[in-house]
Amino acid sequence: MPFFLGLILIVLGTGLLKPNISAIVGDLYPEGGARRDAGFSIFYMGINLGALIGQIVTGYLGERVDWHVGMGAAGVAMLIGLAVFGLRAKSTLGNIGVEPTRLADPVAQARQERTVKTSVAAGLVLIAVLFVLAATGTVALNPTVVARYMTYAMVGMAVVFFSFVFAFGGLTTDEKKRVGVIVVLFAFAAIFWSAFEQAPTSLNLFARDFTDRQIGGFEVPATWFQSINSLFIILLAPLFAALWVGMARNRRELSSPAKFSLGLGLAAIGFLVMIFAANEVVASGGAVKVSPWWLVVSYFFQTAGELSLSPVGLSSMTKLSPRKYVGQMMGIWFLASALGNLIGGRVGGHVDPEKLEQMPQLFTTTTISLAIAAVVLALLAIPIRRMMAGSAGEQATA
Repeated sequence: MPFFLGLILIVLGTGLLKPNISAIVGDLYPEGGARRDAGFSIFYMGINLGALIGQIVTGYLGERVDWHVGMGAAGVAMLIGLAVFGLRAKSTLGNIGVEPTRLADPVAQARQERTVKTSVAAGLVLIAVLFVLAATGTVALNPTVVARYMTYAMVGMAVVFFSFVFAFGGLTTDEKKRVGVIVVLFAFAAIFWSAFEQAPTSLNLFARDFTDRQIGGFEVPATWFQSINSLFIILLAPLFAALWVGMARNRRELSSPAKFSLGLGLAAIGFLVMIFAANEVVASGGAVKVSPWWLVVSYFFQTAGELSLSPVGLSSMTKLSPRKYVGQMMGIWFLASALGNLIGGRVGGHVDPEKLEQMPQLFTTTTISLAIAAVVLALLAIPIRRMMAGSAGEQATA
């Protein structure tokens, strides 16, 4: 039960942090456009600097010392981050993020605040009740069953939220069109993340069981391979930021859907690489461990795809969202990531290392799904661009 309590607290903390800090970054670039996309790329690089260091430190401490020490190190690092933010926010951000966006009608604002507070309180009570029931043994938690129903719940939340915004959000026609674009980007982002989040499941199993991890007399911890993605983001994020700004300067800027399509296509190439690596393992009956360069190349293309989609998605949420819904739309964006994580975990959870033939099948299915999604979104890019007309700085050519 302490494990589940810890997860609940992490989830709550992440829910408060990620949408809000992303909205703050968007407010740093009120003019929108390519500079905002570039700014989010740099912001994304900073996030992954922490991911790189964090996975190396916690992975090493967990595998070689004790997982309690590894998790404790992560907690200490988060406290340091909180202290730095508290000490530096005023001098670096000024008043950005201090005051929430309010409705012009104070009665409507008060009603909205009551609704939010009631919903949050009800959610916390429900979580507390479920935790107590599970802790006392009244309810048995089956992770597989929970994951299945959470998939339905997440999709249901997205449907209910978007339906409410369209029907009762008081949006103009143009705002409804832009929210419609967010719905499309949400769907394709979930597809991307469901593939990308194979990293801690099937790809991590591949690194552990089928990859030669010996360097001299040192065996590289399998968890370190997940840091390759963060390292590539740190190296490539400035290049992608410069690319977006340079294309905009030359009036050749890609629209957000076009960048999403590019990201899906690059991720498809990353998993295509893994089909060959998995087939090599299968051909040897599992006797041969393949070169780690297969994973390195795969992560390179996946990371390039991530940089074409994730920072751009964060930026798009701030550009497309009606001002009063920016925070909620950022939350919806991360819901797409969570949904993809959940689907990726469910898919990877069915991989049996004893059944080698499952690996090429999984990577082939993932590659085909990403490629189809990339083509479909590329075909939709032009009509979606028209729907985005009027959003901050969105003057893309394709």
